[in-house]
Amino acid sequence: MSRTWERKVRKNTNQINKARKKHGVSQIGTTSSGKPKTDRFTGRNYIFPIVLVLMIGMYTFMVTSAPDFEPSTMLWVTIGCYLLLALVFLLRRPYISIGKDYIQTRKMTGDKQLPVSNIKGISVQKGAIIIMQQKGANWVFSRLLNRYPTDEISAKLKDFAKIHNLPFEEK
Repeated sequence: MSRTWERKVRKNTNQINKARKKHGVSQIGTTSSGKPKTDRFTGRNYIFPIVLVLMIGMYTFMVTSAPDFEPSTMLWVTIGCYLLLALVFLLRRPYISIGKDYIQTRKMTGDKQLPVSNIKGISVQKGAIIIMQQKGANWVFSRLLNRYPTDEISAKLKDFAKIHNLPFEEK
């Protein structure tokens, strides 16, 4: 579709959705904010917070067991900040979002979006999904590490790959 046609479709869809919203009927083709609908799957990050808490415990044990230990406020503030960081990583859930022509996820440095033109292929294994890029490292979504619903994601990615003629491999 050309861009002008997509704009017309988007404009008409927004008008229809406004009318449907007034009548209390569900909207079509978009979310309530007017953005195109995406499928979003969330996981749970628990490995890194556990490792961080264990390292904090080891550090605290080593520092407090020293013979010349004098408790200072800064030590306890540091320990508290690291525990808060572990809590932030626990509550900040990883996700994969499959849009019309992109895949988006949250990495350590922030949200990253991968357009179809940069995807080399998609590989699905039991409990893991690998999205291969043209340049850069592969994106891996694992049931073991981040508790992603890999079966549901693989079904959506299979449709995504079929629409965009991407190589899709199931192992």
